Amino acid sequence: MRVSHDVSALVGPRGWCTWEQLTSRVDRKTVAAWVGAGRLVRMQSGIYAPPQTAADVRVRVDAATSALDGLASHSTALALWNLVPRMPGPVHVLVDQRRSGRGPAGVVLHRTTELDDVRRRVMGLPVTSVDRAVVDSWGRPAGLSRPDVRGAAITAVRERLCSPADLSYELARRPKLPGRAALGELIELLLNGCRSELEIWGCLNVLRGPGMPIFTLQRRVEVGGRTFFLDAACDEVKLAVEMDGAAYHGSPQQREDDIGRDALLATVGWQTLRFSFRRMTDAPDACRRDIRSAYVVRRRLFGLDEVR
Repeated sequence: MRVSHDVSALVGPRGWCTWEQLTSRVDRKTVAAWVGAGRLVRMQSGIYAPPQTAADVRVRVDAATSALDGLASHSTALALWNLVPRMPGPVHVLVDQRRSGRGPAGVVLHRTTELDDVRRRVMGLPVTSVDRAVVDSWGRPAGLSRPDVRGAAITAVRERLCSPADLSYELARRPKLPGRAALGELIELLLNGCRSELEIWGCLNVLRGPGMPIFTLQRRVEVGGRTFFLDAACDEVKLAVEMDGAAYHGSPQQREDDIGRDALLATVGWQTLRFSFRRMTDAPDACRRDIRSAYVVRRRLFGLDEVR
């Protein structure tokens, strides 16, 4: 009597299994027949999965990192951290420097002496730390663009998945990284408090310049039992500059929230200047003039001797 096996049930909940695990449950001829009939897919040497799970990115990453005793890295790691979209293509795996040989089909191997230093877990999968994944991907985008990796770095810092200091430390360990100077400039802006491309634009093209006051970025202010982070703040005269992105600040509800926030800050002496994305990028000189004018008036209001 012929027995029909449920291949998925035999493979197990991870969606893949090894040759040894399979042949402990059914004979080798049956495994070969399943592969020939398309009921099983040989993902890499000694690793098998049903076709419905073999294409799943999570299953591919799990199988590759388990078989190679490594960590998902580069663009694969950034995708697992939800910093870039998941893409088709090979799985990138970081392995110990002492490991020899090339990666199996569908896997790109990278070697390091610092494997344990950067080991993390996301969704149960072994993965490199965010800062390591950003720096690795900057040097070897592997299907991403530099703007993609730049955006991932900014988002990672804003969402506190890593700190600018973490990125700086990881970059210091890579003196020969391609494009190192450009990444260093970005990290410096993140260290200064920038948390978006608009804030970076504003910092470089609006807040800096002759006659401009000194601003602290992402200044924390507590008022009325609430905590706010000002995009840019001149503590000397309690002048705040908010850089409003079109996507976030364009809704009526958000405008109402901004008005309420500015009014609350005013109760403890802060004046807020708001600049839209369009105005900042189209007329940075005019924005600077407005800031300087407000600064001069505030200095007089505060009774400061030196007036710029």
